[in-house]
Amino acid sequence: MRRPWAWQSRPRLIAPDNIKQSTRGQGTNTRHVHDILPETEPADSLLVVEVFTPAGNWSSYPPHKHDVDNLPHETLLEETYYHRINPAQGFAFQRVYTDDRSLDETMAVENGCCVLVPKGYHPVGAAHGYSLYYLNVMAGPKRAWKFHNDPDHEWLMNA
Repeated sequence: MRRPWAWQSRPRLIAPDNIKQSTRGQGTNTRHVHDILPETEPADSLLVVEVFTPAGNWSSYPPHKHDVDNLPHETLLEETYYHRINPAQGFAFQRVYTDDRSLDETMAVENGCCVLVPKGYHPVGAAHGYSLYYLNVMAGPKRAWKFHNDPDHEWLMNA
């Protein structure tokens, strides 16, 4: 009998040398990504990534969502963003919204804030002069990251 708390994946050390690093976007949409626990690595349900967004840049942009179980097009993943700002007195902005705007919140996030993204699109903007780091943790019934861009902003992918 499998205990409800028993994990199928074994605990392990994820060393810095084992983390894939990449740069996404261009111009003021540039950010640097560290895939700590991508879908290609064994785990039960978590996907974990660090994102370093330079001052004045946008991240999780164009706005995208992953709140529908519709493989291969989109996966259902809840998400948290744990924000760190440098220098620490700075701030960033994060918006979480759905197509029908039943959820539409824009918040100023400060150093140490955690934002829950239960559904919807969720772009982040770093204020001028303040670089933004966030630890991003996602989990859902299927451990895959397939997202859908906001159609109103899809044109940015081709600009």
